[in-house]
Amino acid sequence: MVDVLDNKRAATRFRILVQIAERQPAVSQGEIAEEVGVTSQAVSEYIRELVDDGLVEKEGRSRYHVTKEGVDWLFQAADDVRRFADHVTEDVLGAMGEDTAIATDDLEQGDVVSLSIEDGLLHAEPGESGPATGVATTDAAAGTDVGVTSFEGVIDLEPGTVTVLQVPAVRSGGSREIGAETVTARCEGADLVLATGVEAVVACRRAETEPAVTFAVGEVAADAAERGLAVTAVATTDAVGRVTDTLRDADVSYEVLEG
Repeated sequence: MVDVLDNKRAATRFRILVQIAERQPAVSQGEIAEEVGVTSQAVSEYIRELVDDGLVEKEGRSRYHVTKEGVDWLFQAADDVRRFADHVTEDVLGAMGEDTAIATDDLEQGDVVSLSIEDGLLHAEPGESGPATGVATTDAAAGTDVGVTSFEGVIDLEPGTVTVLQVPAVRSGGSREIGAETVTARCEGADLVLATGVEAVVACRRAETEPAVTFAVGEVAADAAERGLAVTAVATTDAVGRVTDTLRDADVSYEVLEG
């Protein structure tokens, strides 16, 4: 495991290798020194070590490139930095931070609350019976917003689902090629209906279903599914790929159905 945060030398080595990767093949040691905050002589020594370790290859005077081994090392080091950053933001700052929930009952500042997700929104109820708890930072009446901090535990949440319903592009018949009853059937029971592409929006309206969102559908669908909602995304054929790419990048499972 490459721990570039273990000491200053490891961190500097990482930063210099990144700079070489950005500037290759023409590498100015003076520019790297200014960027990293060390002397040009120190940069020269680091580069010599990187060459000796097989992470950098010298091609001529002031010409270098990062080897495959160097690229692999950078990926591994970057993963370590990312994991550490996730630990800080999620485990450390997350517990110290404050979020907002909907109070299910009257609450007073300092009350211990149980946390849950309903309709994609965080809810807080008095007591600590749930698997996830926090402490109210404000007074709140039932149904209003309340600040919550000192989070502990994990919220019990089943992942939501995303169904992508394809609608032909206008050159292939458009919304007329999909029956209103098909759209209605696919949207029934969904917590959230989205549409992207004019043909898809028209198909929804012909089925007397008004989509909640008609842009950034992939992002909204992914976020909603992560909050436990069942989502139907009606998409023109030309837009399906953009939606599914976003869902795949967010590691959200989905199914694509033809109209």
